[in-house]
Amino acid sequence: MGNTRQAPRYGHAYSYAKRASSLEYNPLTSTKRAIMSAERFLPALGLWCMAGVAGAASPTADPALPFTIQDMVRMERISDVAVSPSGKHVAFAQRTTDMEANKGRTSIWLLDTGKRAATPLRLTDGGPNSNSPEWSKDGKYIYFLSNRSGTNQVWRISAVGTGPHGDTPVPESTQVTNLPLDVGSFHVSPNADRILVSLEVFLDCADLVCTKQRLDAAAHSSATGALHTQLFIRHWDSWSDGRRSQVFTLGLSDSGVAQGSPINLTGGIGDVPGKPFGGREDYAFSPDGAQVAFSVRSLAGEAWSTNFDIYTVAADGGSLPKNLTAENLAWDGQPAFSPDGSQLAYVATDRPGFEADRFHLVLLNLKSGVKRALTLNWDRSINSFAWSQDGKTLFATADHLGQRPLWAIDAASGRASAITGAGEVEGFAVGSSKVFYTASNLGYPADLYAVGFSGGKPAQLTHLNQAVLGQRKFGEYQQFSFAGWNSENVFGYVVKPVDFKPERKYPVAFLIHGGPQGSFGNAWSWRWNPQAFAGAGYAVVMIDFHGSTGYGQAFTDSISGDWGGKPLEDLKLGLDAALKANPWLDANNVCALGASYGGFMINWIAGQWPDRFKCLVSHDGIFDNRSMYYSTEELWFPEHEFSGPEYQNPSAYTKFNPVDYVARWRSPMLVIHGQQDYRVPDAQGLSVFTALQRRGIPSELLYFSNENHWVLKPADSIEWYDTVLGWLNRWMRP
Repeated sequence: MGNTRQAPRYGHAYSYAKRASSLEYNPLTSTKRAIMSAERFLPALGLWCMAGVAGAASPTADPALPFTIQDMVRMERISDVAVSPSGKHVAFAQRTTDMEANKGRTSIWLLDTGKRAATPLRLTDGGPNSNSPEWSKDGKYIYFLSNRSGTNQVWRISAVGTGPHGDTPVPESTQVTNLPLDVGSFHVSPNADRILVSLEVFLDCADLVCTKQRLDAAAHSSATGALHTQLFIRHWDSWSDGRRSQVFTLGLSDSGVAQGSPINLTGGIGDVPGKPFGGREDYAFSPDGAQVAFSVRSLAGEAWSTNFDIYTVAADGGSLPKNLTAENLAWDGQPAFSPDGSQLAYVATDRPGFEADRFHLVLLNLKSGVKRALTLNWDRSINSFAWSQDGKTLFATADHLGQRPLWAIDAASGRASAITGAGEVEGFAVGSSKVFYTASNLGYPADLYAVGFSGGKPAQLTHLNQAVLGQRKFGEYQQFSFAGWNSENVFGYVVKPVDFKPERKYPVAFLIHGGPQGSFGNAWSWRWNPQAFAGAGYAVVMIDFHGSTGYGQAFTDSISGDWGGKPLEDLKLGLDAALKANPWLDANNVCALGASYGGFMINWIAGQWPDRFKCLVSHDGIFDNRSMYYSTEELWFPEHEFSGPEYQNPSAYTKFNPVDYVARWRSPMLVIHGQQDYRVPDAQGLSVFTALQRRGIPSELLYFSNENHWVLKPADSIEWYDTVLGWLNRWMRP
């Protein structure tokens, strides 16, 4: 119930290096083969590691202080990597934290990759937010989004003659769009004569001014009622006001300023980009700028449908959108034209209503109309992808055995080879001969790296947080495997506390991931961060139980309809395996924690494994699957997981239902929930707390009135960790 795919792809919301150029996909048909593949791929398997991303600088050997949540919320974050057409410069967004304002601030930076140890240059200041850089085809300009004018609009800045060491003044930015509504995302045409922008509009309005007037009138109205005629009435963390996200086209003048009246290209079929997490990967220009492809789900039945289709339309609005994938009733997304314009690549699933189905790459010949499933036989799910400039290779990220490497996929054969090693590639951009990507691992937040098309040793290009990393102590981590449910191979991680001494016993934070089709893999997290627990003196154990991603689609599928079965068995066996292999773990001092599906599992454990844990922490967890069905928003999720609506198959919703086992509860529990969580509505968490209080079980409720399914504000994140660690200390270190 909180996953991230490209931008996060729904969110399995019931929830969330060594050279590897020789690694190629080989179906894992046995436990032995899975272990052999992992040993080839992971330098960390069987070894205690600090920084699994190749080229990452390790913290100093004897830092002064352990890593804390105070350090984490203040760290800089990198995203939105964009490489110039020549491949010599990279633009990216960098986020800093304004603790006084209790929010992050983003700015655009530029790096000259042709100069050794070049220092990135900040192109925009950190006052107004600036993000989403995009290069012009000639490499002269960088376009970006900024709210510096008071609303979110497109701007551009010259990238010519900008000194990477600050020896040349940064030129002034020029405002490209000046629309009455906020721009959500954009693309500039290859010929720089047109721009696409996504805007939230009322579909029955003839122009943007009409939408603005309605919003202003509603803001000043004394009446507060809202009449709704269909789902979604609320989604993720906001209530519907009737507006829809649409892509509009505008001309650009010779001076780069938008001109003319915006024309709606997406025709009110549905939201483009898709809500709540869709982005500009949902639409794209053709190489000649004449066509636009976009992915959209129809408004009809959208709350229980995952049927996204790919459409094309003339970029000037001179034609009606044409559906290219109507025959597939499942998901088709992320359209991307080949560099020569002859093919359209996109990701697709095969099973309607299943958001965690395997996303495979499809190539559509735009002349013949023939579709070719390029990676249909590769048992991994594509997260995001991009073409090489010569059209011979597609680069993609896909989870694999507790990691998320970058893969090079041959456009002719579909053969996939990993070109990065252990860790998680978070985002990337393809240059002329290298791929520039951001990557992290369990011991190191994301930085910018570069690697050749065939792999090899990556080059680290930024060291955003080295001042902090070099003065803090981090817990070493190790991946392990064990025989889980039905003796099938299952993976997990153990993280040592920062003050580790082998002769001591350490209390254990047993973290359970959400999704449930998700993973607690080798990646840095800004929410559930094992290093924050390690810095507080706790060991951490995490299990990628049946249902997790990156181990083959059959493994992912295995949790559907069995939420409290195989996963619970894996958690029991995985914890026992970790305790047996690491005698310094205190088997009598373990607290289990989880959010979303992980919160469901905590509530389930309370009734099914009631005497194992010193304490429990349930964040945004499901208490009653039956009432949950009627109060959540994305109905396709429970309808797939429980084989239909609740009223058609109530027994499936009660098979693993925590509410039915409250009489067995006895473990002390901390309950956490956000009021703006509409994925798992707050009544679920309040019900858990009520049950605990009525039973007389030691319990506390931490309630965030301004947070959603996640805890995002810096001060709230600090309060979350202070409360959770305080709860653990109370029961495991009195």
